[in-house]
Amino acid sequence: MSHSTPQPLDTTRDATVPPLDAPAGPGATPPAPRTGLPGLVARRAELTPDALAVVDGDTTLTYGRLVAAGRALAARLRDHGVARGDRVALLTTRSARTVVAQLALWWAGAVCVPLDPAQPRARTEAMTADAGVTLTVGDAKLLDAVAVAGPVLALPEEPLTSGVLPEDVDPDSAAFIMFTSGSTGRPKGVAVPHGAIAELVTAPDYVTVTARDRVLFHSPMTFDASTFEVWSALANGAAVVVCTVDRPSLEDLARHVERHGVTVAFFSTALFHQLAARRSRVFAQLRSVVVGGEALAAAQAREVLAAFPWLELVNGYGPTETTTFATAHRVTEADCEGPVPIGRPIAGATVHVLAADGNPVADGDRGELWIGGSRLAHGYTGLPDLTAERFVDHPDAGRLYRTGDIVSFRPDGTLDFHGRNDDQVKVRGFRIEPGEVEHALRERPDVDDAAVTVDRAGTAEARLVAFVVAAPGPVPRPAALRERLTDVLPAHLVPDAITVVERLPLTPSGKVDRRALAGLADTAANAAPGTPTAPMTPLEQAVAEVWSRALGSEVTRADADFLALGGHSLLALAITDDLREELGVELALADFFTAPTVAGQAALVEQALLAAHGDLHPESTPEHTDAH
Repeated sequence: MSHSTPQPLDTTRDATVPPLDAPAGPGATPPAPRTGLPGLVARRAELTPDALAVVDGDTTLTYGRLVAAGRALAARLRDHGVARGDRVALLTTRSARTVVAQLALWWAGAVCVPLDPAQPRARTEAMTADAGVTLTVGDAKLLDAVAVAGPVLALPEEPLTSGVLPEDVDPDSAAFIMFTSGSTGRPKGVAVPHGAIAELVTAPDYVTVTARDRVLFHSPMTFDASTFEVWSALANGAAVVVCTVDRPSLEDLARHVERHGVTVAFFSTALFHQLAARRSRVFAQLRSVVVGGEALAAAQAREVLAAFPWLELVNGYGPTETTTFATAHRVTEADCEGPVPIGRPIAGATVHVLAADGNPVADGDRGELWIGGSRLAHGYTGLPDLTAERFVDHPDAGRLYRTGDIVSFRPDGTLDFHGRNDDQVKVRGFRIEPGEVEHALRERPDVDDAAVTVDRAGTAEARLVAFVVAAPGPVPRPAALRERLTDVLPAHLVPDAITVVERLPLTPSGKVDRRALAGLADTAANAAPGTPTAPMTPLEQAVAEVWSRALGSEVTRADADFLALGGHSLLALAITDDLREELGVELALADFFTAPTVAGQAALVEQALLAAHGDLHPESTPEHTDAH
């Protein structure tokens, strides 16, 4: 990629196409005033103090109670020494306390650094060090279990009720530092300002959110979609419905939406594809669905719109560096005749399609997408060189972020997405730098070299695969390598399959041949099975049939391993849903991955069936009894 100084933008295009950041037309919502997120919630509390703000299982908080609890906790944080500009990590499970804690941190003047309890400790320590965290607050049990370095403060079990009135929050100050995959082997922290989030979520014109709505909060706090789920609700007087299940199944999501009357939800594109393929009843309750994270499949979008014609389906696009979504498109059935567009810029964003020299491409030609406007992140925490490389001061368009995504304009100004100009990939909605995974593999003493790619890219079955060259000595077992990676990488960065090869394919210039890697992935996926095994039992056969449908290929062995066959967490969701419907058993995802073979899962199913139907088995007669 060229890093030459961009030339002034050619503005002749504006003569035929309206400016993409212009209001949508008469009656369009004017830009929201720059403000901090707590100010938005406090304003709602003044207007409707008794309106429902957060529901967490059987616990509810009104706007009045939410603001009171946030202010009281902010006072306690200040007493504990939290000062303006401090970076404070937040380690909680999804709950109402999560929302209260975020408000409190901001009112105390701090920047929130969300942590994932499921992440390896080494990665958590790297993130907190890079972010300059001075304190970690969170659930007492999690703080003990994770044993984070440095000072900690346990959150109160019940919301506090009294505290001093805090100062307003500067809209240009950072609200979050959220970490994304880094090509150097270390995640990079993106500092996102309050005003950028507030502008995204206040009276949005790209999706309908009103005070009557209930918005589902089910994404991890470390995923920037959670900012939309929580703050689009609270900025507009709606209620946040917290899904407290750690790793919700498809059935969990449907039950939660039905129980609490959820009307608005975000789903990662991959999760949407799974729900769409099953015509999930979750769509019957919802009015608006926003999807994002990777390319939206036209077939699944068409099926959902045909089955649920009232649904407002929005395709959102945007890296974390541009505050969750930079463009959006309301999808119609007509859009599903070809690739679904990523739309036009929203909420103060601007878009520019530029060639490698920084000049605009001709109308209809492909180029790199650069994003500007008022919602750009501050940059990467502690990485000034990388910030300068990706956030460029354009002489004509101002500060722009280079996305690395290849796009083109349609005649009406709508954007089509065409892929990447580098090795970065998206799998199940997560942005992944292969270099980070390759670095972790090369750190292993039994690995000489490694390369990572995506198998079945652009499909619902996409999976991350790795190829390693063994170091001299015993050849490492793929299962052992995956297990070691879970100690240093979060689950979405651990390859779904690892294959040991003699050498990596190279291009004539000596670089890893990514196209040839894709061919290796196909070969590995279709490798001949091992030695024959005993015939499957009827229950094993039933499990194998469910697997076969989900994986798209016939499973014929009881010792078949889910991950080795290309399985991943989203396919596991579909399989547990099928097992519930067809065999009448509920398997938790945690149990699913402790027994990832057909035989192991058949044993779990048998245990669940016996437990559910214990009344069918007569109780054994005690050896000693007074009965006659």
